[in-house]
Amino acid sequence: LRPLSECDRIPLKSLKSLRSKYFAFSDKSIEQLHKQELKLVAPPILGRVENVEIPLSFTQQRLWFLDQFDPNSALYNIPFALRLVGTLHQVALQQSLQQIIQRHEALRTNFIAIDGEARQIIREQEDIPWTVSSVDLQHLPANEQEIAVQKLTQQQALQPFNLASQALVRATLLVLSETEHILLMCMHHIVSDGWSIGVFVQELTALYNTYAQGQPTTLAPLPIQYADFAIWQRQWLQGDVLQSQLDYWQKQLKNAPTLLPLPTDRPRGAVQTFAGAHQEFALSVELTQKLTKLSQQQGCTLFMTLLAAFDTLLYRYTGVADILVGTPIANRDRSEIDGLIGFFVNTLVLWTDLSGDPSFNELLTRVRLMAMDAYAHQHLPFEMLVEALQPERDLSHAPLFQVDFLLQNDPLSTIELTGLNVSSLPIDSAMAKFDLTLGMQKTATGLVGAWEYNTDLFDHSTIERMTGHFVTLLEAVVSNPQERIDQLPLLTAVEQQQLLAEWNDTQADYPRDKGLHQLFEQQTELTPDAVAVVFDNQQLTYQPTVRGFYEQGSNCGD
Repeated sequence: LRPLSECDRIPLKSLKSLRSKYFAFSDKSIEQLHKQELKLVAPPILGRVENVEIPLSFTQQRLWFLDQFDPNSALYNIPFALRLVGTLHQVALQQSLQQIIQRHEALRTNFIAIDGEARQIIREQEDIPWTVSSVDLQHLPANEQEIAVQKLTQQQALQPFNLASQALVRATLLVLSETEHILLMCMHHIVSDGWSIGVFVQELTALYNTYAQGQPTTLAPLPIQYADFAIWQRQWLQGDVLQSQLDYWQKQLKNAPTLLPLPTDRPRGAVQTFAGAHQEFALSVELTQKLTKLSQQQGCTLFMTLLAAFDTLLYRYTGVADILVGTPIANRDRSEIDGLIGFFVNTLVLWTDLSGDPSFNELLTRVRLMAMDAYAHQHLPFEMLVEALQPERDLSHAPLFQVDFLLQNDPLSTIELTGLNVSSLPIDSAMAKFDLTLGMQKTATGLVGAWEYNTDLFDHSTIERMTGHFVTLLEAVVSNPQERIDQLPLLTAVEQQQLLAEWNDTQADYPRDKGLHQLFEQQTELTPDAVAVVFDNQQLTYQPTVRGFYEQGSNCGD
């Protein structure tokens, strides 16, 4: 079992090492998970026979259908960029990338329909001309270079793929100077996922360092390929195995609410849009350490603690006690597929019950039990779950959940290329798959967060306030985890000062020798045409209202 986010790429060989290195599961908890997993005894994944038709995996099939519906969408592009400072061996880089594509059939795969059924077609490398394109920006001043880099980076991220005919991985090298380059990479999600990017970076490191030094490559041959997994999955996930997974999720999500009513800056449109933006924030090392310690004390993973806090934030915003959040899970619980590039990640729907105003510690217990059950039933493809549940469909929002949460490790913390200083380059693809996604990342300097949000629903300032509320909540949680979730503070110090002091500072000088009605009359004389009363399409200004009021002989007590 691997209760990690899809992008958590540290290979773990056993549940005991998983517990000791990251989490605070008890032996009893692990034994329970073992018993649950034993119900899913699966045969080994073997290499396929020659000339066999290769089906799509369940997750690939969903993306293929979506591509048929909207063939020019870049929503499922996975872009990433590396800034390379130092002496770059461009021939070694080209050789390394070509070798990775040769090693992994997924990166040489296209998807076409044969007799109405989608099939994987694996190309030989020579059948798909592939090179690293180069763009020379050395002639531009430094400030114009950065503008050009941002523009080209976004173009790369938003350029769609043709699943039937194009290579589903592309690379562009931006040349800023003899000693500074930027490598832009983009893969389609149908052949890759977050874990795969980690595999890609690890192999790029190993291959580049050997090619640059003129040494032979030392990567071990891959035992199987992604196509072998797709065939195995179709053969295994059926009958009793499939039914046991379906039974759990149908029971778990029975009568689940269909929409989380987050307060938005604009009304939701009739059809879901995917215009998006990103906003980042960082937690201090001290707060990160306290969150880790709290997780260990409560027998939870850091993921569970952060999820419980995020659930609390959503509960406080909506007043809804049933919070459904989606989360990606690596779904790589077999050693044969650890080192493969391919689309393995699955999506779990985590339904947290926040009713009864529990303490945060009590909520953590609920989240832990719910999450462990979900991990034990992680094999049911999300698309199959949606098909089985048949939720009431509404084109204005995603089915089952509209908010996503994930925790990942720093993907580039160990990359070392000979003669180069390597760092990641942030990319804003200007797209959002969900209303709101919170991604947390573990780095050497503490947790870093990133919001991906739908700009047709939320303003930048709203997400900025949301960041302040989330950080305030986390600080309160580690200070007093016994506090009831309804009582945990959300307001930042600045907001408290504004609400309690500045906006309540209403003291003003006014004449003490006149009554309230006289002051009112005086103000009316100053603004006689201001609207005083509105009813349907009718309105009265202050002047006739006050005149009529006193002409009728009324007084303040009437």
